[in-house]
Amino acid sequence: MSGIQDRLTDTLYGLGWGTVKKLPDPVAARLGRTIADTAWKRRGRGVLRLETNLARVVPDAGPERLAELSRAGMRSYMRYWMESFRLPAWDEERVRRSVEIENIRRLHDGMARGKGVVLALPHLANWDLAGVWATRALGIPFTTVAERLKPETLYDRFVAYRESLGMEVLPHTGGSAFGTLARRLRDGGLVCLVADRDLSASGIEVKFFGETARMPAGPALLAQQTGALLLPVTLWYDDTPVMKGRVHPPVDVPETGTRAEKTSVMTQALADAFATGIADHPEDWHMLQRLWLPDVADRGDTGEART
Repeated sequence: MSGIQDRLTDTLYGLGWGTVKKLPDPVAARLGRTIADTAWKRRGRGVLRLETNLARVVPDAGPERLAELSRAGMRSYMRYWMESFRLPAWDEERVRRSVEIENIRRLHDGMARGKGVVLALPHLANWDLAGVWATRALGIPFTTVAERLKPETLYDRFVAYRESLGMEVLPHTGGSAFGTLARRLRDGGLVCLVADRDLSASGIEVKFFGETARMPAGPALLAQQTGALLLPVTLWYDDTPVMKGRVHPPVDVPETGTRAEKTSVMTQALADAFATGIADHPEDWHMLQRLWLPDVADRGDTGEART
């Protein structure tokens, strides 16, 4: 990305945070739908990649059904952005009534153990909103990791934004994140990681909707090394303003096997839980990048930036 493109990208995001949060709810919702529909009609790389990914999730869908899903997917994606731009202006009561999570007792029970909890999520619905709900409605602070974006000023915006919402944010690169996460867990803390797309060369191969993909080893390794409880979480939107979610049963550390074998088994269990949530709500899976190994060899598609 050139210096001019970097500055333009940073400026556009800055306008979003500065302007969208001031709009009335109906206006922001209409703006999000308009942007989503315009992007969908243009059939750019991100939209085409989304449809290709959805074809694996819903293999019996024909072209018309895939088009419907991708349009709904872009609307869901823009709902994420509209909400995220506006989250800093939401008070605690607004956050509290905007999220409903099934089986949240699993998180409370895990925190009560005193050994920490790792929540692992896919790119479903709005994990930033879920995080704010955890910090404000549940009163549970947490640590997370963010992908370094270009330009650096955009990454700084994301970090400042998430820290303003009560999150501790560590950079994905640099090598020190894992140790910090482990310390937080040993202190009985909460770690939240978006974990359906590997950003390193050390990802674990899993079967995902019948084909091989790579997912990060971090959640499983953290649970093994610290004794923390590993909980998959999936989120979705419905026809209401309230985002829904589910805390799935814990992913246990296998009693036998090498560390690599245990990590593989646990990461596959996460992938299976993610697949359940994505299959139920494919239009809310915001995966506009290549994911499956047969697809990633073509480096020409960068998709859309997410962190």
